[in-house]
Amino acid sequence: MRLSMILSLLRPVGPVVVGISLGFTLSLLSVTWVEEPCGTGPRLPAGQGGFADSGHDVSVVRKPNSFPAGLDNESFEPKIIPYTPPDPKKVQKKPVRSRYISTELGMRERLFVGVLTSKTTLNTLAVAVNRTLGHRLDKLVYFTGMRGRKLPHGMAVVTHGDDRPIWNMYQTVKHLLDHYIQEFDWFYLVQDDTYTEAHRISKLAAHLSIDADLYLGRPEEFIGGDTEGRYCYGGFGYLLSRGLLKKLQPHLESCRNDILSARPDEWLGRCIIDYTHVNCVEEHEGIRYRYFELGKNVDPERESDPRFKIAFTAHPVLDPVQMYRLHKHFAQLELEKTYQEIEQLQREIQNTSSLTVEGEQSATWPLGINRPFQPRTRFEVLKWDYFTEDQTFSCVDDSPKCELIGADLADVSDVISTAVDELNRKYQPVLHVRKQQLLNGYRRFDATRGMEYTLDLQLELVTQKGHSRSITKRVHLVRPLSEVEIIPMPYVTEASRINVILPLTAQDREYAARFLQSFADIQGNENSLLTLLFIYDPFQAQQVSQNDIFSQVKSQIAECERKYRGIKIPWISVKTDAPSQIRLMDIISKKHPVDTLFFLAGVGSRISTEFLNRCRMNTINNWQVFFPIHFQGYNPEVSEHGQQSPSGILELVRDSGRFDRDVFDEACFYNADYMAARTKMAADAQENEEILEMLDIYEMFIRYSGLHIFRAVEPSLLQAYRTRACNPRLSEEIYHRCVQSNLEGLGSRSQLAMLLFEQEQGNST
Repeated sequence: MRLSMILSLLRPVGPVVVGISLGFTLSLLSVTWVEEPCGTGPRLPAGQGGFADSGHDVSVVRKPNSFPAGLDNESFEPKIIPYTPPDPKKVQKKPVRSRYISTELGMRERLFVGVLTSKTTLNTLAVAVNRTLGHRLDKLVYFTGMRGRKLPHGMAVVTHGDDRPIWNMYQTVKHLLDHYIQEFDWFYLVQDDTYTEAHRISKLAAHLSIDADLYLGRPEEFIGGDTEGRYCYGGFGYLLSRGLLKKLQPHLESCRNDILSARPDEWLGRCIIDYTHVNCVEEHEGIRYRYFELGKNVDPERESDPRFKIAFTAHPVLDPVQMYRLHKHFAQLELEKTYQEIEQLQREIQNTSSLTVEGEQSATWPLGINRPFQPRTRFEVLKWDYFTEDQTFSCVDDSPKCELIGADLADVSDVISTAVDELNRKYQPVLHVRKQQLLNGYRRFDATRGMEYTLDLQLELVTQKGHSRSITKRVHLVRPLSEVEIIPMPYVTEASRINVILPLTAQDREYAARFLQSFADIQGNENSLLTLLFIYDPFQAQQVSQNDIFSQVKSQIAECERKYRGIKIPWISVKTDAPSQIRLMDIISKKHPVDTLFFLAGVGSRISTEFLNRCRMNTINNWQVFFPIHFQGYNPEVSEHGQQSPSGILELVRDSGRFDRDVFDEACFYNADYMAARTKMAADAQENEEILEMLDIYEMFIRYSGLHIFRAVEPSLLQAYRTRACNPRLSEEIYHRCVQSNLEGLGSRSQLAMLLFEQEQGNST
């Protein structure tokens, strides 16, 4: 009895004891207790230890944590290096680091594509190549000998200044070595009469080792057959490795002087073979360069050759229309291949899910899409929006319902048609489904997966015999979020100087002092300059000598300059009866350099360093302009019942104001971008001068520039309540937006309703 009790106590620790004992035993058996170091040891004389062998070294194993023979312990002692302060008399060089981490680490882009074109085909075939390749590749540059006066828009063109083919090829390779050899691993050169399947060329470069000296394309024999080796025919394009071009770089000048050839691709092939001894190959490490030679009047839809469907390039292309037809065909092939891969992945997910603990229930719907968001509290529950075919019951302005317009209407129509198409695809040919009406529609946005829809559809089912029946069916759909991509943006800093431009009319005089004070408060660490624009109407301009309406503001400017020694506030007087933004900026623009960053401000704005930094970061020269949406305070008589807030400062809360989407007065842009858009607008302005009053700067950038127009709410740009002066001499749209802003800025709907309710109660009593 006592023995069994002891065994029951020792049974849990028995495996542990056995494991520890076995571990010690194996470690002792695997260690050779020898004092000599690893590697080749000294020769032992014969008769010492019996290990000596004439002419052979003895390799031994040292004991763990022991020092090799011949090394003292001092070699492993840490050494303290005393700090030597720099000599204050010597100017210390400031270390210069790269702007990007990738540059410092030596990381390069994968593929550079150069298109060889000419003056006659630059505006035809080269444009077609750009439309089929430009948006699919990271870097695409066009090389030509001569060009016309007008360049195609959106294309990077390098002109060599000579139409000789060999000279152009020499200059092209030299340009690659001078500007791009440190940035890319692979260089692909192709003619503009060749169609290139961008995805396949990119995948080809991604699967090749960057260490190889490779000259890949369609091999051709040299004309005459005297030169050994083969060159790559330029019609089907060829791929050059960075290492190969680096080896060719010191010999490029010799190739230009010594090698004579009539064809540029043959000249380049002779140069590569003579000085690097690398031949053109069609296959490398099991990867084949596939190409297809097009016949006359070939129809891509009817071409049955299997080599055509797997080709990387097709040559020759006779005109842009054929280029677009080839692109359509290959894009359709890639799309079908993508759908097949998606279906294959979905089947694999379905099959794998059956092996999990949860079984097939672990597979989400749709397959491959994240699970719906699971709220942990009631505050995290996602709201479903109800809609019909023409109305929605979740409106921006808190209306009970509003009409579906724009993108929302297109979204609902697309979802309904997609649901009916999927039902037909599932039940045909047995049943044909027709939509009668949408009974109920619900949608919500889930940031983890996309937009979800639930539709109650009234459908008509028609059998093959023609019998029909009306039913109601609920369907669920998901519009998944696509892959998130990082859009490359030019580098900007917060060190740019901002020129704040403040237009001031007679109605805005009383708000000028507050704006001047807010500008002066941030000048300690702020790199900005303020310019005031005094706008007089013709009558006020005539009375300026006797009664200057802006005299008080000018005295406030003088007082501010006296109080803050480092501040200088220039001002300009303008006479006009229609103070449009464009006419005012024409005056300002001529007085500043082209690289000036402007902030066109509103007199009610309370500017801050945080906002000015955001203005700098969101405005990119020749790339993007920024139109912030300020937070407009409500009328205190409505929102606070006439009582001022304790702090006296407008707070960013829902009951205090709203983001005024009807105002486009504030803008951040560079003078060069304004001048470029204004130049394009000049022709229309000559035909119709009223366009200067009909458009504001926002509309001008929309119509006459190709820049990104970035408009977003700006929480650090606050404006206290004021009634804006709406000028009827401006366009009807600008005047209507001004009136709408004044009306909606009175208060929220609930506050206005409460005010009316109180008035009705007061009248009833």
